[in-house]
Amino acid sequence: MTPEESAAWVGLVTVSQLLPAALDAQLQRDSRLTHFEFTVLTVLRFTPEQTLRMSALAAETASTLPRLSHVCARLEKRGLVERFASAEDRRATEVRLTADGRRDLIRATPRHIETARRLVVDALTPAQLDALAEITAVIRGRLEGGSESATEAH
Repeated sequence: MTPEESAAWVGLVTVSQLLPAALDAQLQRDSRLTHFEFTVLTVLRFTPEQTLRMSALAAETASTLPRLSHVCARLEKRGLVERFASAEDRRATEVRLTADGRRDLIRATPRHIETARRLVVDALTPAQLDALAEITAVIRGRLEGGSESATEAH
């Protein structure tokens, strides 16, 4: 790698390690949620009937089924989600956001947004935010296996 490539790579890796820890710390302190739990609740909140099949929720949260199952068991124990057999396929499990889960998510969101603004959004100029959105879209496309379509879109 060139020095410029190395600096960009090390910067990306460092931010990708520090940011999740900072988001987890804020959410744990203010809402007793991990960032991943917050993400699971958010995905459910914005789906029809606030319900998804576990496999679809795993895909939406970039998670493995075992990790998601463990997290959903914790959330279910706290009354934030409920799991049940799918009516269409009894082998599949559905996850639904409960009223308590929706309430806790709504309460957690303002401070989480404040943290995202403080750490990232307000630190960048509008041009830098546009560049960040473009850069992360290209990287995400590569990670999800669609490198050609992600780079052609830009």
